[in-house]
Amino acid sequence: MPELPEVETIKNMIKGVLLDSVIEDIEIRQRKFREVIPDNFEKIAKGAKVINLKRIAKYMLIDLNNGYTLIWHFGMSGKFKVFSHLPQSLDKHDHIIITTDKGVLIYNDTRRFGLISFCESKKIKENRILGKLGLDPWSEKLNPEYLLGKFKGKKTPVKLSLLDQEIICGIGNIYASEILYKARIRPDRAAESIKNDEAEKIIRYTREILEESIKAGGSTIHDFKRPDGDTGYFQNHLCVYGKAGERCPDCVCNLKNGGIKKIIMGSRSTYFCETLQK
Repeated sequence: MPELPEVETIKNMIKGVLLDSVIEDIEIRQRKFREVIPDNFEKIAKGAKVINLKRIAKYMLIDLNNGYTLIWHFGMSGKFKVFSHLPQSLDKHDHIIITTDKGVLIYNDTRRFGLISFCESKKIKENRILGKLGLDPWSEKLNPEYLLGKFKGKKTPVKLSLLDQEIICGIGNIYASEILYKARIRPDRAAESIKNDEAEKIIRYTREILEESIKAGGSTIHDFKRPDGDTGYFQNHLCVYGKAGERCPDCVCNLKNGGIKKIIMGSRSTYFCETLQK
């Protein structure tokens, strides 16, 4: 699933076709995604000028000059492809075609777990999808006091708490494992056990790791591809995610004891080093 760095990468790479362009046409070949695309989606978007692209959590937002904002979530396998002109043939899962006066964007989504909707731009904070999201990782309000306040009395494992989008929005499964590894915190510790200095580390490494991944074009573990068709490269810098049984890069953990451990938390794979993470 595209996480925050991947969504940021997609947003940055399609700016050339979308920003300041006029949407001349939209063809929706499949409306059934996580939710059915609203019937008036085409009417809202067609003829409008794109005045801004931004990201909130794992959502890409496209601001139009008619007072509406398009909301895009990529689900498990959604991706955009960029063309100068409409290609002669389409792929099987090319579900949405956006033609602008600067080029063509095609949204492809094999599993159709994405979400495509819209709302009035002035009501973004009230939107049922976006209104309950927590702080962005780079928000000035994200500090140890905030995090410890959210973790107070919370017996949920800290790994799952980092995935709670109502606390910090945008952290996904891959990056939660990497953040806790860098912070030297076991993922199965209760969130309420986190101390002030550990909260500082969580915040610091959240920002550092996400920034590094954005610079690397995101992580390609399964399906993710950038709009130019290339893959991300941050997976080459992962320390623990997907590396069960290997030695972690920062210690001399004994491979006879299994090296990096893999456990299942909240139906998701979690990776950590028993030697370093306490």
